[in-house]
Amino acid sequence: MTKITDLGVIETLEGLKSKEFSSEEVVSEYLKLIQSDSKLNAYIHFNGEKSLLEAKKSDQRRANNNSLPLDGLPIAVKDIFCVAGEKTSACSKILENFIPDYESTVTSKLWQAGGIYIGKTSMDEFAMGSSNETSYFGEVINPWSSDGDALVPGGSSGGSASAVAAKMAPIALGTDTGGSIRQPASFCGAVGIKPTYGRCSRWGIIAFASSLDQAGPITRSVKDSAVILQNMAGFDTMDSTSADIKVPDFINSCSKPIKGMKIGIPEEYRLDGLANDVQNVWESGIKWLKEAGAEIIDVTLPHTKYALPTYYIVAPAEASANLARYDGVKYGYRSENIKDLEDMYSQTRAEGFGAEVKRRILIGTYVLSAGYYDAYYLRAQKVRTKIVEDFTMAFNKCDAILTPTTPTGAFKIGEKNIDPVTMYMNDVFTVPASLAGLPAISIPSGLDAKGCPLGLQLIGKGFDEETIFSIGSILEESANFKNI
Repeated sequence: MTKITDLGVIETLEGLKSKEFSSEEVVSEYLKLIQSDSKLNAYIHFNGEKSLLEAKKSDQRRANNNSLPLDGLPIAVKDIFCVAGEKTSACSKILENFIPDYESTVTSKLWQAGGIYIGKTSMDEFAMGSSNETSYFGEVINPWSSDGDALVPGGSSGGSASAVAAKMAPIALGTDTGGSIRQPASFCGAVGIKPTYGRCSRWGIIAFASSLDQAGPITRSVKDSAVILQNMAGFDTMDSTSADIKVPDFINSCSKPIKGMKIGIPEEYRLDGLANDVQNVWESGIKWLKEAGAEIIDVTLPHTKYALPTYYIVAPAEASANLARYDGVKYGYRSENIKDLEDMYSQTRAEGFGAEVKRRILIGTYVLSAGYYDAYYLRAQKVRTKIVEDFTMAFNKCDAILTPTTPTGAFKIGEKNIDPVTMYMNDVFTVPASLAGLPAISIPSGLDAKGCPLGLQLIGKGFDEETIFSIGSILEESANFKNI
């Protein structure tokens, strides 16, 4: 018999429906793995008593023929989503003991659909990082690491990607600001989708950069992601940026043919020095889509080279404003070594924030300051508009765009910590879609020279997740990627 923890979302729900096993059994199996994990550090909190209680309620609903769409499915949650009554810290010392009495809209939707909270996954502090090394609770390890050669899982949703890849959760929630779902999904051999900005509510998610942040699932298959997104998306009056647009049938889109679709290949993504293994996987993806009847065309995104510097002006600027609320006054950490009010602010923030968060706050404060606002922030916003226009022009010719997800596979812990710019380069392929607010998905499609996963990224038109689910399903079937 297949182990319960080897099953993805759909297989788990089918097993529960056929009463092959109970929700209590499923949750118990995952809790055993979470409790026994001494290597990956993927989870930072869990509440077994609460999870098992909800599992019993789920089993009772099934017994009464009142089951819900996701009834009994364990769901791991990135530590940036507020879950009522559970510690929610964004993996920062400054929020180490914060327990919200309210629930994020996204998690609330999943619990209302019968999903069961299984624990909080680690992340880069305040979602600022590409390797999950900035977490206050310690670095997370990629399950693909070999003995004595610890690899990063990617970031900032590294704990979620690591948990899914290690089969410690059938699905984990993440957030994506500049690639924080897609990049770790690629590094860990999972599927990760960033929906269109506004598709999922941001209410109850600890803010990093408000014009970029978007919630999405990390799963073991494309169809699993479609099932979860179907249940977490939708309009929310609590979020002014939430789009009042009907949620289409993502699940059925996974089985639609792609014959006749036009897939764009942007020349600007063929970077000098792009690793051969990444290039080879990209070429394989192009071949697979051709074989499925798609037409491959060249497109141009001329402002791509400005995307990364634009992102690292816009995102820190918004972060500096969003993180100003953490000052030791109403909640969170407060320094004990204080003389007066101003000293309380400075000491609390100096002790409560990690180095990367401080770096980005300082960058953001600088680009918003008098004398520099026009030169940096205003100019970055103008370039962002040009990037949006590039995609609009490209999508006049094609239905979706295919690129690598990352310029390399997973790297060693500590390998890129010395130079922040080297670390930021991990986001070079994911940031443009974030700046444009477009949906993008990473599909595990091959291995690098070290035998670690590489993903292919599909970027779609705004609010057209259906197309990237259709094309992504073809890539997934063709790649036939085998997880660990």
